[in-house]
Amino acid sequence: MKLFVFGLGFSAQSAVKYLSPYIKGQKGWIAATSRSKEKIQEMENVGIKAHLFSGEKKGDDQLEKKLLEATHLLVSISPGQQDPVLAHYSDIIKQSKNLTWIGYYSTVGVYGDHQGAWVDETAQLYPVSKRSKERIVAEKGWRSLAYTINVPLAIFRLAGIYGPGRNAFVNLEKGKARRIIKQGQVFNRIHVSDIGLMTEKAAYLKLDGILNGVDDEPAPPQDVVEYAAIKMSKPVPEGIAFDKADLSPMGRSFYGETKRVSNKSTKQRLGIMLTYPTYKEALDTLWEDKNWQNVPPLKEIMT
Repeated sequence: MKLFVFGLGFSAQSAVKYLSPYIKGQKGWIAATSRSKEKIQEMENVGIKAHLFSGEKKGDDQLEKKLLEATHLLVSISPGQQDPVLAHYSDIIKQSKNLTWIGYYSTVGVYGDHQGAWVDETAQLYPVSKRSKERIVAEKGWRSLAYTINVPLAIFRLAGIYGPGRNAFVNLEKGKARRIIKQGQVFNRIHVSDIGLMTEKAAYLKLDGILNGVDDEPAPPQDVVEYAAIKMSKPVPEGIAFDKADLSPMGRSFYGETKRVSNKSTKQRLGIMLTYPTYKEALDTLWEDKNWQNVPPLKEIMT
């Protein structure tokens, strides 16, 4: 396995951690991109072949070389008006003789508003936000490319991502946690470790199709804040009615859709049970391990 990652961020780093046992000791087994020069240096320091890629133009020639060598490609870059990888590298990917699997990180936002009903991978898509509509276009672009080159493509539709450094404890500690209450509102979440687990299994099995990267229990957002506050022995923030909450347009749109996303088929196809099936197990572990404050450095992930 030779892995190439477009966008080595929070989620993709977890995937690298889970995939590394398959290819440890193989020099140059992973190449990846970042838009940050500081992150590029950090990647190089731990043995990752790093390439600067902003999405606005192609990266260096060595990026193309590593991309053509890859057997597994993971894409974790937001599309915007167009998918930057498809825009700049679809022709290169079509030339690859080594590629055997593609993974693409999308979002459950593509399902849109289902008024609290359960949805699975076959559900109709009713995107509400501009970002979700862009994701659908990107999904179709990747599906078309994968079909053209006859390579399996797993599209991971991810829910709200959390884990070390990004969780309700951090928000409470910073005084940013709010319990906004909207009747009937529920969300799915996914711990970043379970994204890594799902990616590992899908890459190993070379799965094709839609996979829902969500937990087992969609829950009201205010319940998560309350659970974390009690765990920290902090006062539970007072509830704020949604219609009285001071929210940005993006924040308000986040509450403009509600659904319960099922992961039953995804878990069956991958042959897994989640490490953190609900936010309760995840927050319990984060608190007990005392690792909730900081995102693990790449050095720790790679070792």
